[in-house]
Amino acid sequence: MSDSLRDAAAARTATVDRKTKETDIRCTLVIHAAGEESTCKVSTGIGFLDHMIDAFSRHGGFSIDLSCAGDLHIDQHHTVEDVGIVLGQAFACALGSGAGIERFGLMECPLDEALVKAVVDISGRPFLHYGVTYRRPFIGTLDSSLLREFLGGFVLHAKWTVHVDALRGENDHHIAEALFKAFARAARQAVKASGLSGIPSTKGVL
Repeated sequence: MSDSLRDAAAARTATVDRKTKETDIRCTLVIHAAGEESTCKVSTGIGFLDHMIDAFSRHGGFSIDLSCAGDLHIDQHHTVEDVGIVLGQAFACALGSGAGIERFGLMECPLDEALVKAVVDISGRPFLHYGVTYRRPFIGTLDSSLLREFLGGFVLHAKWTVHVDALRGENDHHIAEALFKAFARAARQAVKASGLSGIPSTKGVL
């Protein structure tokens, strides 16, 4: 496996290239300041995953340019998990030491009958609680069980603590989209500049 990372933490941007025998991914991330417009260009070969990353980009205020060529003829698993890994690596690079960020974020996001709660702590300690279930095995063409793998890959490589819970919902599309919007909004709060210059931890390091 070959990973090439370009860290530009001062500008809150990062580009990650990750190529394995299973996937070939390139991602450029920009974490915008308040008032700046975000853009999203994403191509993973899985339409619903592209839709969710687009929602994450727009509701988080993150510009994402991501392309993935994966072994979809075998299964979706490698593509979905590895895209999560690369996005997590991009956030880790773009935020650097974490100095000056708010660190914590919380959002409850509805979509019609669905309501999902997301809590983010940019802690330096990867942990995912995933309290979300779906009624059907697929949303569009996406294996719905792999949404957990996406977040797991993201959390492990961003080194964030993330809790997500579906509080209610009947339509799987609504639940998944509310999840990504809530996660985006909680992440947006957590990465926001606090106005302080130090590391937001009593340990002095995240």
